[in-house]
Amino acid sequence: MVAIPASSRFPTLEGSERIATTREPTALELITKVRAYHPGADLNLIQRAFVFAEQHHRPQRRKNGDPYVGHPVSVAHIVAEMKLDEGTICAALLHDTVEDTSATQEDLVNCFGPDIAHLVDGVTKLSKIRFRSKEEKQAENFRKMLVAMSQDIRVILVKLADRTHNMRTLEHLPPEKQVVIAQETMDIFAPIANRLGLGALKCELEDLSFRYLHPDKFMELKNAVNSRLDERKDYVERVIREIESIVRAEGISGDVTGRPKHFWSIFRKMQRQDIAVDKVYDAVAFRVLVDKQSDCYHVLGLIHEKWRPIPGRFKDYVALPKPNRYQSLHTTVIGPDGQPIEVQIRTHAMHRVAEGGIAAHWKYKEGGRLEHKDEERFDWLKRLMEWQKEFDDPSEFLESVKIELFADEVYTFTPKGELKVLPRGSTPVDFAYAVHSEVGASCSGAIINGHIVPLTYQLKNGDVVEVIRSKTQKPNKDWLKFVRTTRAKDRIKAFIKKEQRQRSLELGEQLLDKELRKYSRSLIKMRKGEELENAAKGLNLDSVEELIVQIGMGNVTPEAAAHGALGDDAIQKSKAPAAIATPMNAIAKLIDKVRRRPGGVVVDGLDGVKHSIAKCCSPVPGEPIAGFVTPGHVISVHRKGCVMTVAIEDERRVEVRWGDSAGTGYPVGIRVITESGVPGLLTKMTKVFSDLKINIDAAVCAEAPDGRAENVFRFHAKHLDELVDVTRKMESLRGVHGVSRVRE
Repeated sequence: MVAIPASSRFPTLEGSERIATTREPTALELITKVRAYHPGADLNLIQRAFVFAEQHHRPQRRKNGDPYVGHPVSVAHIVAEMKLDEGTICAALLHDTVEDTSATQEDLVNCFGPDIAHLVDGVTKLSKIRFRSKEEKQAENFRKMLVAMSQDIRVILVKLADRTHNMRTLEHLPPEKQVVIAQETMDIFAPIANRLGLGALKCELEDLSFRYLHPDKFMELKNAVNSRLDERKDYVERVIREIESIVRAEGISGDVTGRPKHFWSIFRKMQRQDIAVDKVYDAVAFRVLVDKQSDCYHVLGLIHEKWRPIPGRFKDYVALPKPNRYQSLHTTVIGPDGQPIEVQIRTHAMHRVAEGGIAAHWKYKEGGRLEHKDEERFDWLKRLMEWQKEFDDPSEFLESVKIELFADEVYTFTPKGELKVLPRGSTPVDFAYAVHSEVGASCSGAIINGHIVPLTYQLKNGDVVEVIRSKTQKPNKDWLKFVRTTRAKDRIKAFIKKEQRQRSLELGEQLLDKELRKYSRSLIKMRKGEELENAAKGLNLDSVEELIVQIGMGNVTPEAAAHGALGDDAIQKSKAPAAIATPMNAIAKLIDKVRRRPGGVVVDGLDGVKHSIAKCCSPVPGEPIAGFVTPGHVISVHRKGCVMTVAIEDERRVEVRWGDSAGTGYPVGIRVITESGVPGLLTKMTKVFSDLKINIDAAVCAEAPDGRAENVFRFHAKHLDELVDVTRKMESLRGVHGVSRVRE
């Protein structure tokens, strides 16, 4: 067994500050470091890059008065610690030359070639472009970096090194800038380091950000932890000796260390559990490094035999690695003196990946592109690339990025065994959209590990998910209340927006056609000419369709559109009175535009008026109803007494009643509470519908919190009598405890 000297096995918790105050490295030390891990590197190329940077940065000074060239040299040192190639080292030395000096991109191409010039360009900020807001500037900078890193992953490694050194020297900036930079680091760069598997870098960035975002809490925690340093050191050495003893007794070669968790990790645990620092017993993680994967499980068994494991605190990242290739066994046990201690067990090879992340196993192809297997590991990068194209609002884009980067993951599987990694808290709807957009859109239920669950079920590690699809199912805006992934939210919003646009288009066509007929014109004929195009341009709209949509949404009046299309002469010849923008006038206009066709609801004595059935109460024929005019000039039909109508003004009320035609019926849902495990009960419940010749639109069955089963059936009822019949027959079944109407 290779033992580690006691003096080096327990580093202090002052890692971030110690690094921040270290003497800046020199160019000679950089060359020496690169030669040590890459003897065949083109050191002359690195030397030329240093000379180029030194000459161009020579007049510049950093905020602390030191020569500016010290910054790129320090960044190159951090890159060298990742053991990257000489091209990346050169890019680190040159990364600020185009942005901050007279050097141009062309100069870099001529002196160092297109590969290094491309890397520098990817890191360079968009400092010469004017943006409307700080959010837009931040979003666009990130978009550019994202595109560059998708083409060559080394771009983000240089950028992370740049940000790390900036954070180490942040004390020289004004306090307000410190907070802005630290927040961006915590929101974007630390999570990216984590996603790339750069564990040590991620911890340092979090601690440095914590120091500037919460300086008082940082110092309080630092002092509290360091005040118990000697006591904790003795305890750690004692645990290390005991672990070494049981490992050695089995003839296993391994290294045992004890490392204190970084400040931000301790602080987050204090917040989550609402405890003081002296109650954080597992502030130290013990690590056992072995030679073979089989030894990992052997040592785990020895640890659990020595100390009692805490249930629910074991994680096997060896058999199921994280997407960033991190592998390790994690367990928490009750150690000496009854204190919980965390033990991590991994091989030496796994440890190199855990510390160095993508840089530890990266094999560069031409241009630094990801190989296919690596692309699968970094699927999150592809998702970010998709979103940067879809989001117009910079605030929405950055928020989605933060959600994706911070997401703790669950590992789920399709019935065929395909792995789907999703953010913790994801639901079957998120899973369905991860499979395919069409699967998500038609998701009506899910079977998890052989059991039907509601769509709101939160997925757990190891769940096998089978999506239940329905041809009649459509994305529901209520899904936005519980879906977790940006992909699902984006697709649902897009569908709702498209559906709303279509409804607005239909209503706008009706309103504009009615207005044009006052002047003996029709919308169908005018669409063939240029008048409506001129009206759209006059209102700063892109097309005639957009003009009609805006009319349907109530943002443009039909009168304004007609005026723009026909001109003043045609308007003045008309004797039609000007419309008055009041709710009652809107009702009159809506009724005037009726197309004579049968309808299930009669509005003010007329059939065929455009209306919608309110989902909040889902009235069916036979129940008393009330109508209200919406801002979009549609009659919304509610059940009388619906709580959602209490706050609606009386002046928007309109008389409505059920007509003679109910068509295919109206959507309604019932909730049936039953005993669990009654044989054939589900078949009997579905038979109720078939006997009454009623089709089931959707059914979701799941275990209720009290141990019983909750079954929700959705169908179309032509009359209240049908709903009553279904309810009565359900209540008569043995094993049914109650039937109630579903309220949206």
